[in-house]
Amino acid sequence: MSAKNTLLKLSLSIAAVMFVMIGFGQLKTGTIEGKVYEVNKKRPVANASIRITGMGFKLTKNTLSDSIGNYKFSDLTPGRYEIKIQSPNHPIFRRSNIVVKGGETTVRDAKMEQLAVPDIIEVNNELDAAEDVVISRDYLKKDSRKMNEYSASPSYSQSIGGNSGAYYQEEPLHNTESYNTIDENVFKIAQTSPLSTFSVDVDAASYSNVRRFILSGNKPDKGAVRVEEMINYFNYDYEDPKNNDPFSITTEVGECPWSENKLVHIGLQGKRIDKSDLPPSNLVFLLDVSGSMNNANKLPLLKKSFSLLVNELTDQDKVSIVVYAGAAGLVLEPTKGSDGTKILESLEKLRAGGSTAGGAGIELAYKTAQANFIKGGNNRVILATDGDFNIGMSSDASMEELIVKKRETGIFLTCLGFGTGNFKDSKMETLADKGNGNYAYIDNLLEAKKVLVSEMGATLLTIAKDVKIQVEFNPNVIESYRLVGYENRLLNNEDFNDDTKDAGEIGAGHSVTAMYEVVLKGEGDATNKPDVDPLKYQTSDNKTEFGDEMLTVKFRYKAPDGDKSKLIERTLANKITADKSLSNNFNFAAAVAQYGMLLRDSEHKGNSTFDDVLSLAAKSKGKDKNGYRAEFLRIVDATKVVYGS
Repeated sequence: MSAKNTLLKLSLSIAAVMFVMIGFGQLKTGTIEGKVYEVNKKRPVANASIRITGMGFKLTKNTLSDSIGNYKFSDLTPGRYEIKIQSPNHPIFRRSNIVVKGGETTVRDAKMEQLAVPDIIEVNNELDAAEDVVISRDYLKKDSRKMNEYSASPSYSQSIGGNSGAYYQEEPLHNTESYNTIDENVFKIAQTSPLSTFSVDVDAASYSNVRRFILSGNKPDKGAVRVEEMINYFNYDYEDPKNNDPFSITTEVGECPWSENKLVHIGLQGKRIDKSDLPPSNLVFLLDVSGSMNNANKLPLLKKSFSLLVNELTDQDKVSIVVYAGAAGLVLEPTKGSDGTKILESLEKLRAGGSTAGGAGIELAYKTAQANFIKGGNNRVILATDGDFNIGMSSDASMEELIVKKRETGIFLTCLGFGTGNFKDSKMETLADKGNGNYAYIDNLLEAKKVLVSEMGATLLTIAKDVKIQVEFNPNVIESYRLVGYENRLLNNEDFNDDTKDAGEIGAGHSVTAMYEVVLKGEGDATNKPDVDPLKYQTSDNKTEFGDEMLTVKFRYKAPDGDKSKLIERTLANKITADKSLSNNFNFAAAVAQYGMLLRDSEHKGNSTFDDVLSLAAKSKGKDKNGYRAEFLRIVDATKVVYGS
């Protein structure tokens, strides 16, 4: 036996003994922690990809540096480790022979050099990247035709779809995430403003994004907290639709957990369709492979996420892959879903590089989807990006104009957000809202499984489009009301009957929940009564005829390929359900809404606490088949630590 093999066996034996000793409590574990920062300017490097590997034994762990550059690995087997750190705008940082001792913490700060020349660089996106190869930017600038030829040539397709990618070093070092401003809904007087109109919203990006903030030890941006999306992240046990209706309607009213008012709960349940009964899909994966995607929680996670979806496709489906960086390119011609190996190989070859021509990518993706349109099928572009478009058409207004135009083709849009540090939530939300689409944020592989596998039908198959809700409050029963969330989805009252006005979409199996905090006639206090003079010409002649009705809920929707809307109408009786009889649906949705208001520090949160949220959510967790509600309890518990409450 060679000396090398003997040494290898000895190392493995030692490692095995160490693990056994840990199992019996004879050997304490250790910790490596430190800070990643730029050596020249001494500023922290956030979201750096960090990997440690055991030397002489098999143990690997990965993490990201937090917003101030800190990182930590706990429960490490004593021994020697190698650390590797990768971040845009910095060379790879490596250190070997880092000693970890049981019961002790080893501190290793990483001093990162900043790359001085922002040239186009070819890099392998994997953490074990080979040497970098510099391509002169001056060469590409000499002749604009050369730049165009380079972008459109087969070598470009190989560059962005092969083993390496043009990496333009321009990702900002500071946090540039962007969120839309939310002006929280206020109470309105039912006598003077009896109608409330809004578009449904089945997006769930806000919840997973907030989770990412909390689990990284940070308070979420208030603009990231969209209460309706947090509520609608969860499925509810609503009654299935009957007859040929695409969805059912459930209403309930009870005591409001955060105030002395009442809470109206309105639930829609989309028709559930088994995966085996889904129509054929024409899917175009529109993938951002620009330099800003060169992080472990971006392109690598994106590839693994789409691999999960590919494994669910069948022979009747077809997939095309369009990528964009400095320009857009088609890297996979339409391919049958059953040819998963070919699709997965194309995904695996993707590497990050270049600036971000999002508009060009969208144009090519829709063109590809139209060329392969399946009549009666599911025709959809799935955009996956951090939203950081920076060349060509990139402003919110211009992107919105482009998407509005494209939705007329009958092709739907799904937006999947990835990454941290430069994530453009505002742009992603705009694209989804205007493009007959839905929007999710993928912060980990389990979230990818939820969105693309467990809820595949809800994500990819639209059963009703332009769904609008209009609620008319009976002023003889309701003094005032406030819509909880949906601030970015409000419509003018006259938009409800206008079939040219765009609204939200509902996917197969989707549930949609809306809640109103209401003040009953004669029970409100001054804080819930906006100061409006009484109207001279209003009458109360309907008091006797409709005295047993609290409100009327009206829904309008179109078939996925239709232009004319249909109307469904329901009334809610003036009857308050006792606390002990309220459904788990009511209580859990109320707990999530309460949590969102606390995160936003809402003026309407009353005396709510995170402990109140935990108590209400715990008693209404229900069956929780997939464990999402149990996870919510853990997230709220972690939030208490972040907020120090």
